[in-house]
Amino acid sequence: MAKDKQSSDAGDRPVGEGSAEGGINVGVAVVGFILCFLAGAGLMWGIDAQRMKAGGGAAADTAGGWSDDDSPIPVSSKDPMWGNKNAPVTIVQFSDFQCPFCSKVEPTIDQVKTTYGPDKVRLFWKNKPLPMHPNAKPAAEAAVGVFALKGNEAFWKFHDTAFKNQSSLNPGSYEQWAQAAGVDLTKFKAGIAAHTWASKVEKDDQLSSQVGVSGTPAAFVNGVLLSGAQPFDKWKSVIDQELQKAQAKIASGTPKERIYDVMTKENKSNAPAKADEGEKEDTTTVFRVPVGQSPVLGSSNALVTIVEFSDFQCPYCSRVEPTLKHVREKYGDKVRLVWKNEPLPFHPRAEPAAEVALEARAEKGDKGFWDVHDKLFASQPKLDDPDLEKVAQDAGLSLDKVRDAMKTHKYKAVIDGDADLADDLQASGTPHFFVDGRRLVGAQPPEKFDQMIDEEITKAQGLISSGKRPEQVYDAMIANGKGAPEPEKKTVPMAANAPARGNPNAKVTVVEFSDFQCPFCKRAEDSVNQVMQNYGDKIKFVWRNLPLPMHPDAPLAAQAAMEAYKQKGPDAFWKMHDLLYANQPSKDKQDGLKREALDSYAQQLGLDMGKWKAALDSQSHKAEVDADAKVGNDAGINGTPAFIINGYFLNGAQPYAKFRKLIERALAEAR
Repeated sequence: MAKDKQSSDAGDRPVGEGSAEGGINVGVAVVGFILCFLAGAGLMWGIDAQRMKAGGGAAADTAGGWSDDDSPIPVSSKDPMWGNKNAPVTIVQFSDFQCPFCSKVEPTIDQVKTTYGPDKVRLFWKNKPLPMHPNAKPAAEAAVGVFALKGNEAFWKFHDTAFKNQSSLNPGSYEQWAQAAGVDLTKFKAGIAAHTWASKVEKDDQLSSQVGVSGTPAAFVNGVLLSGAQPFDKWKSVIDQELQKAQAKIASGTPKERIYDVMTKENKSNAPAKADEGEKEDTTTVFRVPVGQSPVLGSSNALVTIVEFSDFQCPYCSRVEPTLKHVREKYGDKVRLVWKNEPLPFHPRAEPAAEVALEARAEKGDKGFWDVHDKLFASQPKLDDPDLEKVAQDAGLSLDKVRDAMKTHKYKAVIDGDADLADDLQASGTPHFFVDGRRLVGAQPPEKFDQMIDEEITKAQGLISSGKRPEQVYDAMIANGKGAPEPEKKTVPMAANAPARGNPNAKVTVVEFSDFQCPFCKRAEDSVNQVMQNYGDKIKFVWRNLPLPMHPDAPLAAQAAMEAYKQKGPDAFWKMHDLLYANQPSKDKQDGLKREALDSYAQQLGLDMGKWKAALDSQSHKAEVDADAKVGNDAGINGTPAFIINGYFLNGAQPYAKFRKLIERALAEAR
């Protein structure tokens, strides 16, 4: 397992291979990442009602305190919990509120909750504030305080708010978020001042060390370690295995309340030797990583090609630069370096910096690119517009062209193409290298590069001896390599009269199956709105209703939207759609989708209230809502939000980049 100091050198990434922020050293190739950070990270379906059902509220937390202290990874009623106490699968999550990779795994955790539900899975939160995150421990104390004062539901509300606002972790925010979660502010402030809850945070941290966790995020599924921000498929594989084993034990007579203790002990005893070191990084699998039109440093006749996915704002990318300089000095023309852009979402200045570097290439070729590349890393962390302009000026670039490139995102298509390739290769963090197609993750020391390069030189010399020309070596090396996985596909029949927007004759159709009470459907609206803004008439966007069983207000809300559509067409439907999401039930307001509220929205939209009342009273739209749900279920869609883009399936509240990637693919295929 990666230690904290070693980890801090490994790089910025959401997968957690080798950085203390990113988690424990993990073989990324095993991950098969198609994230994503996955159904909303696949990622999200309606969990609000599940939280209300499963461990929400102080009474549920403290009544008849209990513990599973016999387990190698003990949990108890003193830990924040989601799910039912006797669920057969238990996830213990060690996390850090300031860790960006912990934030990235949250959508995947939410997908787990919605996929399996509270009767199959329960989740416990354990605090692991890392030393390099000064705000993590105070945030953890605040979260524990919220839990102690108000219970599970309040904790998870605070938890969600904290991860959504990672850049605002400070005492004032904690007070505001705690109060919004329903906590008595006077008691909260007194507890924070006295560090009343610090001991719980320290106890969690001590436990993490005992069970071999040195980085975040890290989770144990019935005692089976999942380190780093793993994709949903990885979670599903482990959970399905543990669920099957647990159900077999229950069927053979093991009491449900003993399953966790029994399973964790069994999994610990069956763990392979040195399991506490985490999974080893796969450096043997070869991936087909094209050079394409990317900037190159070195000869096209080089024996070894290193493709680097990097980010000009990433401190680990800067940290690896001396190692890359060592490689160039030691191997000379035997090695060439290829640059691919991967500006990470939490580095807002990475994309403008990439624009400047690509403008340098446009003006002065690859030499100009690498000159600016060096200057950008030397300027780090100063990468604001004036800093970038100084870099450009020192490199002899046209300031007008540089400013235009940053303002218009001139090279966005190039940057997006690199990022899409990174996604295909599960290169989910920076710096991320492929040495003749073999993965090497993070700011690794020179000897790691040297060992791999020496091995590849030997292979290349063998190819040349057998007749390959030097310029053919790289293509031969990766010819049989692993390519990008094909995106999942689903087919659904088109609805004759479903609400739609965009261009009715567009070559690309985006179909959304959604639920007005699902908080993750609401969360997906940011990406959906960005899609509509950027693609407009290039797509047709179609709505299909899929109210989930755990959302009691969703069916009537769907019928209300369909009545608005019947009376006044698409414009009224989308206005009702916006009102329903804006008034989605919350802890402070539970009646946002109740009948009285729906009636008020209809009045706001100027609907015929006589027809409205008759439609909702008789549930005249129930059949069409049920028909939509059946279409979704028949296609294997059981959660929301879910999208089908010309047959390509995108599961959950995904980031905009996931939509863009599939839409661009669909547009290219439709030409």
